[in-house]
Amino acid sequence: MTSQEKKAFILLKCVIFHYHGLDEDEKKILKETADALNAHQELAWANEFIGEDYYNAFERARVELQPTMLELEKPKRLEYLSKVWNANMTKGYISEMEAMAMIKLAKDWDIETELIESIKKK
Repeated sequence: MTSQEKKAFILLKCVIFHYHGLDEDEKKILKETADALNAHQELAWANEFIGEDYYNAFERARVELQPTMLELEKPKRLEYLSKVWNANMTKGYISEMEAMAMIKLAKDWDIETELIESIKKK
C-alpha cells in the first residue's frame, strides 16, 4: 500500500466511523488499523480533516478520495471499501446511514454493483 493509499484508506475508514460520532469500539478499530499499517500520521491527519468541518466531512472526503481511488484498479477499490464494511461489522452493526454512505462512495468509484454483490454473499 502506497503512502497515498494509506492516507485515503484511513480517511475512508475514519469518515465512515465518524458518521454518528466516534465510539470507543470505533476508536479501537482505527488505532488497530493505524498500528497494522504504520499509519499513525495518516490517522492524525484524517481526524484533523474531519474536525475542520465535521458536518461536511463526508462530502469533503468524497472529493478528497476521488482522485486516489480512481487511480486504483476496481478490485483494489472494492477491497478497501469491503474492509471498511467488514470493520463496521466487527462492532456489531452497520447503520443505514453508514451503509448508504459506503454505497454512495461505491457509486462514485464505479464499484456499486460489485460492493452490493459482495455484501449479498456475506
